[in-house]
Amino acid sequence: MMQMAQHFLLSAASRALKLKDIYQAGENRAYETFCKLRWPETDGEAVCPHCGCCDAYFLKSRRRYKCAACRQQFSVTSGTILHSRKLSFTDLLAAMCILAKAAKGVSSLQLARELGIHAKSAWVLAHKLREAIGAEARDIKLDDEVAIDGCYVGGSIPDRNLKANRVDRRLKRYQTGKRRVVIAIREGKERTITTVAKNEAEGVEFAKARLLPGTIVNADEASQWDMLNALFPTERINHSEAYSLNGVHTNFVESYFSRLRRMVGGQHHWVSPQHLHQYAAHAAWLEDHRRSTNGALAGRILRNALASPVSRTFSGRWQKAA
Repeated sequence: MMQMAQHFLLSAASRALKLKDIYQAGENRAYETFCKLRWPETDGEAVCPHCGCCDAYFLKSRRRYKCAACRQQFSVTSGTILHSRKLSFTDLLAAMCILAKAAKGVSSLQLARELGIHAKSAWVLAHKLREAIGAEARDIKLDDEVAIDGCYVGGSIPDRNLKANRVDRRLKRYQTGKRRVVIAIREGKERTITTVAKNEAEGVEFAKARLLPGTIVNADEASQWDMLNALFPTERINHSEAYSLNGVHTNFVESYFSRLRRMVGGQHHWVSPQHLHQYAAHAAWLEDHRRSTNGALAGRILRNALASPVSRTFSGRWQKAA
């Protein structure tokens, strides 16, 4: 009898990094990891973010550097999305490991309990890391064969207790006004780009901005995608007849939406419209890298965080001045 191949997440290769490995290695090893990924060109030797000078004094007691040229002080996280961090480097690495190994995301409350920090701190840290993750696909333009579709999230009123009082919550007049649609364009199983809009028709402009001329677009029979016919070679699939027919389908983008729904419904339970784009980008990133080890994913998150500038949205989020 033919034996089925083992799923990647069940294999030992998917468990390349464990939380105990991070804490057993200690703070100094975690700090060295930050330095090597912040300054890979110099193998972890400090480079001044102010003037670019490679000559700096290390202030060991404070884990800071002083540039020999401009005399400015800086740290390994200065000018990055982790600027002014308060957590230890081991805790930061642990947070990235937790975020990387959670196939459907992780709530800020759970992250707070895992790290032993306040829920507000965990919420801001998670959003900063999602912002860094989302930067990977910010400037990507697709040029092969893609699928496009939309997924509506939120906005429904609670269901009523008595059957006589229940209404069709899909109708606009019975919604809260916070309903948004996540529009996704996916190239095969490897590259997904997303945006958040108030209606699915806005996906046409999104496609114009992010697809190169000649890209083949697969879409369903919804009328809002009719305008794509004039812009790109377009194939349509009628889902009332089949999900895939003659090689035309939107199954890959639907697979992404499945992960997003499980993330929102199973982990976060409620997502505000102003932050939905970050959860959408996080789900897309997890879907695109679902066959990478958790160690590789954690390293990728750290590299993205150290390459991202200070967050305008989440830096000093809970401070009164901000």
